[in-house]
Amino acid sequence: MNTKYKTTIEDLYILPENSKAEIVNGEIALMSPTGDLPSRAAGSIYISLRQYERIAPAGLAYADNTGFIVNLPHRQSFSPDAAFYVGPRTGGKFLEGAPIFAVEVRSEGDYEPKGLTQRELAAKRADYFAAGTPLVWDVDVLRDEIVRVYLQNNPDNPTIYRRGEIAEAEPAVPGWTMPVDDLFV
Repeated sequence: MNTKYKTTIEDLYILPENSKAEIVNGEIALMSPTGDLPSRAAGSIYISLRQYERIAPAGLAYADNTGFIVNLPHRQSFSPDAAFYVGPRTGGKFLEGAPIFAVEVRSEGDYEPKGLTQRELAAKRADYFAAGTPLVWDVDVLRDEIVRVYLQNNPDNPTIYRRGEIAEAEPAVPGWTMPVDDLFV
């Protein structure tokens, strides 16, 4: 008889305050806090999306630690570093469904050999795409200083933006752009 407890979305609601986690493979996957540059970069993206939201109200910007409930065979939630979402509001509950634009900003623990592997990062992007997110940013402010823009319909060939360039999120967030240099302020 299997007595292993299956984690549910309700379990995420009772994590200690300010905990960041996702449910992957039926278990809570805790995510460590981040440092200076990655946190500021995620905040800058959120602020820019929030300003865009006010002039083009086609969706809502969300900051780090927002929960998105999805229904994949091995994943029940996401908690991106920034996101843009077009679904219904849920008050104090997690949002239902995937964002149309998800941002993952790499922290110290997101690099090999001790952190996530490239295969694990690609698998998470594939989960976003399977859940309906058409576009994912992989933001690297610590090492390569680039933004990789991955599209659902071409997941293996990201567009890469460097310092001095302007990154975009077409077609998910039409007309919204962000200077890569703003990620380092």
